Amino acid sequence: MRFDLRRHATVPDAVLGLILAVLLSAGAATVPGLGPSSYAAIAVGCLALAVRRQAPTMVLLVTTACMLAYAVGADPAPPAAFPVMIAVYTAVRYGHRNAAAIGGLVFLAGSLAASLTADAAQPPKELVERTILLLGWFVAAGVGGTVSRHRQAYLEQAEQRAAEAERTREETALRRAGEERLRIARELHDSLTHSISVIKVQAGVAVHLARKRGEEVPGALLAIQEAGADAMRELRATLEVLRDSDDPAGNGLERVDDLVARVGAAGLPTTVTVTGSARALPAHVERAAYRIIQEALTNASRHAGPATATVTLAYGTRELTVQIDDDGVASPSDPPTPGNGLTGMRERVTALGGRLHAHPRPHGGFTVRAELPTEDLS
Repeated sequence: MRFDLRRHATVPDAVLGLILAVLLSAGAATVPGLGPSSYAAIAVGCLALAVRRQAPTMVLLVTTACMLAYAVGADPAPPAAFPVMIAVYTAVRYGHRNAAAIGGLVFLAGSLAASLTADAAQPPKELVERTILLLGWFVAAGVGGTVSRHRQAYLEQAEQRAAEAERTREETALRRAGEERLRIARELHDSLTHSISVIKVQAGVAVHLARKRGEEVPGALLAIQEAGADAMRELRATLEVLRDSDDPAGNGLERVDDLVARVGAAGLPTTVTVTGSARALPAHVERAAYRIIQEALTNASRHAGPATATVTLAYGTRELTVQIDDDGVASPSDPPTPGNGLTGMRERVTALGGRLHAHPRPHGGFTVRAELPTEDLS
């Protein structure tokens, strides 16, 4: 956020105006015959400087009029010129050069005319020379205001250039990070696709030979074949989304039934329960829900032992609750050590602004519960 000097300099300007008012009033006390109107003009003209940054032209008008009225009555042109000079500087500083020039000329001309009329004993040449000297000070004030204005413009441009350079660096860093992620994804795709292809081909050959011999094909072998095909599809989809910056086509909740069938064939009977009003959800929510179910069922297949599992999808008004329960060997007295799977699930849920609970069940087994906001957070 840019610091606005106009909003934060009122107190210093008020102190400046007060000091000038005291000094000019002290000087006016040595001039005989001054009435209350002269002191009032000094007070108003000087104290108006407190808001010189907020209303530079109005302050210039008020200060010029008050100091000119004081100068006409007391003929102290040099001291009375100081508040007007400050007002001229401020007007030029904030871009009101014409008003500053008119204000300065009006004050100088008025004070010169008043001096020539009131002080007949003083030679006109001295009065003119004094006015020319004041004119030089007024020009200096205008030049100072112009320099300050240009300096402020330069600083603002420098800030803009710095912000633009920072933004460009961030964009470059993000682009390079994206390129590196894409390179890693391609390498993983190449290496994993080869291994998974070998597994899939071997499983397919085993299935073919079993059927050729008239034997019953084991369910686990079919699950391996299907899981290999699904893993290859997911790898291709992941690489494609990284290359094109689009959302992957699948891996939503519509594929939960296929996932449950595979884990059931692999030895973990699983049922799916849906509560609430099922509906289409944002793609990132469906992908996260699918991955959480996939990871939780995979962990149950590996660690729960002989067990069954239940997947519950509860559609709420503003969130989707995904809960996976198994009745395996986990217990509160011997909780499993959190691994990469639970860490990945927690990161997915946190990125969506949701909550994840993963813990052993009181009577044995394990529960994973994810509460995912369904409103688009972007």
